[in-house]
Amino acid sequence: MLIVVTYDVSTSSSGGERRLRKVAKICQNYGQRVQNSVFECIIDSTQFIEFKNKLLSQIDLKKDSIRFYRLGNNHKSKVEHFGVKEVLDLEEPLIF
Repeated sequence: MLIVVTYDVSTSSSGGERRLRKVAKICQNYGQRVQNSVFECIIDSTQFIEFKNKLLSQIDLKKDSIRFYRLGNNHKSKVEHFGVKEVLDLEEPLIF
């Protein structure tokens, strides 16, 4: 299933920059960055629970926020992209 994750980590408070780096690193391990604080992840239900728990353990719920959008398995008809940043199809083989 496709999960879109967005986050806003306050960097004006103590430890904010460290939390931001950790959140971004966790997201990079599960998907691809499509905008500064937005990731698309193709994961199954078990991976989603693990991913969500890792992210929630890093943020300060009083200062930061994370949103998860579950687009499911039929996501290709639900996502449109326009503009300069080309996005890789995570379900296709990666050939460099």
